[in-house]
Amino acid sequence: MQIQWYPGHMHKAQKEVREILPQVDLIIEVLDARIPFSSENPMIAKLRGDKPTIKIFNKSDLADADKTAEWQAYFEQHKNIKTLALNAQQSDRKAQVLGLINKMFPREEDSVKVIHALILGIPNVGKSTLINTLASRPIAKTGNEPAVTKMLQRIKLEDGITLFDSPGMLWPNIENEHSGYRLAITGGIKETAFELPDIASYAAEYLLTHYPQRLKERYQLDELPLHDPFPDVAFLETVGRDRGCLVSGGQVDLDKISRILITEIRDGQLGALTFETPEMMEQELQQVDIKREQKAAKKQARLDARKQKKNKRNR
Repeated sequence: MQIQWYPGHMHKAQKEVREILPQVDLIIEVLDARIPFSSENPMIAKLRGDKPTIKIFNKSDLADADKTAEWQAYFEQHKNIKTLALNAQQSDRKAQVLGLINKMFPREEDSVKVIHALILGIPNVGKSTLINTLASRPIAKTGNEPAVTKMLQRIKLEDGITLFDSPGMLWPNIENEHSGYRLAITGGIKETAFELPDIASYAAEYLLTHYPQRLKERYQLDELPLHDPFPDVAFLETVGRDRGCLVSGGQVDLDKISRILITEIRDGQLGALTFETPEMMEQELQQVDIKREQKAAKKQARLDARKQKKNKRNR
């Protein structure tokens, strides 16, 4: 799925981040624990180099704990990367984050050195709520809609730490179509950028394979339509009928049941879910590389054809 949602303030924020990155000591990237790979900004991965980075797995209470641990181990294999799994219900989030920063940058007790940290995250990942916790005051705007923060802010924390807060940022070209679906499922993209039944169908297909028991329990089903030619659609139609999501003629209102499924996923009513694993990511990146090579080959073929055409005209 190609995402067509990249507001102008995100482009401006990308430029500001590039400019300020050389001045910061530390990057704090807030990820959605349900989609650690899809919520990671590839621009930061390219620009950070060996700069120390803390990846915060936010909303970890909504994610599969075993898979979160697997992702943390995966990321911490890389140089200068540490991770924390946090959620809004934890009372010690501030102590954990500031403690890890001070551990990564030990200073003398009377040191006046200021640690400059840049905090980043995709829209609606909970970054602003975390900042308010770190600052012990409501300094960053929060909301349930993506793209609330609009400009770079400088925030002074305790322990000689200054935080640069960037607006929630996506990137102009989400090459991995699976990441586009997952961002939509978890609320990182405004709904104007996609069709709900399309997203719900993708989510249903994944859950039927990886969390079938959760679906049975939540929707009180004895059997799942696993042998149907289109099990995702069959599942949505079955649940839609049970929930009374019908239109004239007894047809299932796919928009209505799709909204119910996506809302219940986001609210954690199906339990803790994770929509990707490191192994899946590696396979998908290979597919992205293949598509990228094919695209480059087509572009080169067009250029060669134009060149040949021009040469023929000039003879």
